[in-house]
Amino acid sequence: MATTSLTLSWRSTSYSHPIKHHHKPPIIEPTRPIHLKTSTIQVLAQKKVKKIRKVILKEDVVDLGKKGELVKVRAGYYRNFLLPFGKANIVTAQALKEIELEQQRIEAEKLRVKEEAQQLARIFENAGSFKIKRASGTGKQIFGTVRAQDIVDLIKEQLQSRAAVAPSEVWGVSRDVDKSIITVPEIREIGDYTVELQLHPEVTAQMKLTVFSK
Repeated sequence: MATTSLTLSWRSTSYSHPIKHHHKPPIIEPTRPIHLKTSTIQVLAQKKVKKIRKVILKEDVVDLGKKGELVKVRAGYYRNFLLPFGKANIVTAQALKEIELEQQRIEAEKLRVKEEAQQLARIFENAGSFKIKRASGTGKQIFGTVRAQDIVDLIKEQLQSRAAVAPSEVWGVSRDVDKSIITVPEIREIGDYTVELQLHPEVTAQMKLTVFSK
């Protein structure tokens, strides 16, 4: 009986190694820098609170006020200037009371001066014509003129005369009339004129004047 030999032929190329499945490692990308948006915080320095003082002026201060006025100033200005030079004091209840009394006194004095001016104006206007002599030449022309000082002297003389005759008319009139308040028209000849006296900011008197020849 014939024996059949079986030859197994192996080709090296026919053998395939089992494929191992290698898992690729995950690709790790480089981390990007994280930029945190930070809010810029602006810190505002608190300004120093300017301290204010309420003071009473003891005398007139340029660009600030007049004596007796209440004004508000910076503490440093008061401390470094007003106080050491004796120009102002801090307001207190007592100081406010003194200011009120002083203001009342000032108002009363203003009223007295005005009333005196009104009384003097009535005297001038009710006294008739004040007379003054001047040397004259031919006609009406006079030598020289009449000045404000001449009117002042005439008023003093007339007031003294009236005080002797009718003291009640000039009672309380203690002021002297200054020539600066008198407006004299140009006087070059004898005749009647009107002289204006500004006795008070609110009181003006009209004085009749007669110039006659010696």
